[in-house]
Amino acid sequence: MTAKHLDEKAWWRAAIIYEIALISFQDSDGDGTGDLAGLVSRIDYLKWLGVDAIWLTPIYRSPFRDLGYDISDYCSIAPAFGSLDGFDKLVAALHEEGIRLILDLVPNHTADDHEWFVESRSSHNNAKADWYIWADAAENGGPPNNWLSRFGGSAWEWYEARRQYYYHSFLVEQPDLNWRNPHVRAAVADVMCFWLNRGVDGFRVDASAVLIKDVHLRDNPANPEAKGKPPPQRQTPVFTDDRPETMQCIEFIRGVIDTYPGRLLCGEVQGKTDRIGHFYGTERPRLHLPLNFALHDTPWDALSLQAAIDAYFNALPEGAWPVWVIGGHDKQRIASKIGEAKIRVLAMLLMTLKGTPFLYMGDEIGRKRVSIPADRVRDPFEKLVPGYGLCRDPERAPMRWDNSANGGFSSGHPWLPLDPEGSANVSAQQGDERSVLALFRALMALRREHVCLREGDYEPLRSQDDVLAFRRIHDGQVVMIALNIAAEPRRRAWEGLGHLLMSTHLDRKPQALLDASILLRGNEGVIIAMDRR
Repeated sequence: MTAKHLDEKAWWRAAIIYEIALISFQDSDGDGTGDLAGLVSRIDYLKWLGVDAIWLTPIYRSPFRDLGYDISDYCSIAPAFGSLDGFDKLVAALHEEGIRLILDLVPNHTADDHEWFVESRSSHNNAKADWYIWADAAENGGPPNNWLSRFGGSAWEWYEARRQYYYHSFLVEQPDLNWRNPHVRAAVADVMCFWLNRGVDGFRVDASAVLIKDVHLRDNPANPEAKGKPPPQRQTPVFTDDRPETMQCIEFIRGVIDTYPGRLLCGEVQGKTDRIGHFYGTERPRLHLPLNFALHDTPWDALSLQAAIDAYFNALPEGAWPVWVIGGHDKQRIASKIGEAKIRVLAMLLMTLKGTPFLYMGDEIGRKRVSIPADRVRDPFEKLVPGYGLCRDPERAPMRWDNSANGGFSSGHPWLPLDPEGSANVSAQQGDERSVLALFRALMALRREHVCLREGDYEPLRSQDDVLAFRRIHDGQVVMIALNIAAEPRRRAWEGLGHLLMSTHLDRKPQALLDASILLRGNEGVIIAMDRR
């Protein structure tokens, strides 16, 4: 991949982006849920850490059946979180510290109490009758076809007043908007402009691959690999997901963003790695950054990682900017997935690969999944499709800032339980110069210091003996990264001499290397600036 001169408007290319589930970040008023004022109080931490932008999960008015992804009013703030005035103060405070703000845009569906749906369901001939996906019953009176909801059961729900079914990809209470209707597109554009005019720096598009469904309502075929999978995955969603017309919807959204210079459009996508280039666009641009979870989803060994990284880079269109994501509100905590000892190597890999790194609140302290008692479960996945390990509450539990009973998150009763006292927390790790938090912070600082790590070309090296290695090259400068994925020591050799910049253990001082090799300890990575020849 060839590096090009960075457009100063494309700030995200040099940025580190940090996802925050506001409800779990910091509570300011003791009601057990995080809020805007709480986030404002933690801006100093974000600045200290070194993030350049934050992405917030939905903060809009909502019944919160699904973490706020069921929206009742796109242009107001959930009362538990604050107000529009409080939001404006947040934007100003973040921008004062040089931190940008990305909001979640949820264009696929609303809550069933949204005024659009209330009007749409009232009759066949109201002004918004066609704003959602409605269909007549099948000949037997049942659902129009076999499409399944991701939360289990039929994706069709009967509504007596209209004597029709409406479609919901997710919860029954989350009816899907009809993106074939130009009035819907215009309404979503108005929502985007409302927030962009308030200073928002971009959006992450939720469920971007499912905006359009088959116009003929053709049945989905059975999934030949369905054995052992939860019921919603027992079909291959040919006619409900990633339809060709969906790309036109993303192009429309991008067109709105592009009327505001310097604003970012990233998005949730689906499909295998070879499909990700599709979401960047060709003649017409789509997402700036289709979110890529390859580092999270790949088995943790050098050969698998080498293959996944190569496949991703090869899938990118010419000129597309890479992106790497290691966590999120819907993904299992990476520290629980790969183990605590390997988090350091992952941190170095994330911060040294070419592209924009995304991390989720708590990843920087190596936070693991939190055990949630059955009577405290909030996630509809676990309630409606139990027994398959789909519960996302362990990732959504409140942030642990210190070792107190409520972790410094709230003076009240937290909406979800925290991990036990003594677990990873910010305060303890801020006091430890070799902690995982200290490593993330040092890597972020090193990335800002070295243009080669931000803009340099990526050159793979052959991974051998459990060591993943590659170079970053920029304007004659070469930086080599060597990561020992094994728990035992491994020696890595190279041509030429260099200077050690950093070890994941944070116990090797920057120094000239007198030998063209280094003995890596188990789960140790190093960054070496090669001497110019």
